[in-house]
Amino acid sequence: EAHLNEALDVAQARFDKVIWVPGNHEVWTEAGTSSVEKYERMVAIAKARDVLTPESEFVAWPEDPNLFLAPMFLLYDYSFRPEYVAREDALAWAEEAGLICKDEYVIRPSPYAGISEWCHARVEATAKRLARLPEGSRTVLINHFPLREEHAVLPAIPRFKIWCGTKLTEDWHSRFRANVVVSGHLHVRTTRMRDGVRFEEVSLGYPRQWTEGRAVDSYLREILPGLEKAA
Repeated sequence: EAHLNEALDVAQARFDKVIWVPGNHEVWTEAGTSSVEKYERMVAIAKARDVLTPESEFVAWPEDPNLFLAPMFLLYDYSFRPEYVAREDALAWAEEAGLICKDEYVIRPSPYAGISEWCHARVEATAKRLARLPEGSRTVLINHFPLREEHAVLPAIPRFKIWCGTKLTEDWHSRFRANVVVSGHLHVRTTRMRDGVRFEEVSLGYPRQWTEGRAVDSYLREILPGLEKAA
């Protein structure tokens, strides 16, 4: 939690408004503690600093009252896997390739039975909130994890994708009228188009993943007005 305050100190000194969208690392906990409760504590820290979180009301982009910024926290449910792999075999399927995510040891989703159940509760609640946006409005969907399996591309460790999202959000870019979808979990910076919607993977990543000699500021990605206005 101290790291969150430190990061927000830096971000709020540089930007007019900060949006905090957590991922898996933010809810890692020690034995005997709940990741759900930690998430709630971190939301409270951000809220006290006037930072937008997945629990905030969706706010309109200042230049367009019909375009809403939607920070989300949706997690994953192991559904990014081949059809021939059953849910109960997903972890074993990844382990065949020598993969196991640390989340399995340090995310403790109590009172939910598991990460999948927590994910499904988050997806259901967030979908209801998005559905209440004004008719005809547009969105910028902001989630740590990619919304579509086809975007969970990790060439060196392809089976890691089971920890990368949920198929429950595959149609959200069209269902909730997105102009742009923003994610960052993969540490693979990309811009993709699907059904006329721009998908931006905006990871800064670790220092070893940066290009030597390239300034950090150069990694900032313009989401709005973005390509539509430029075109």
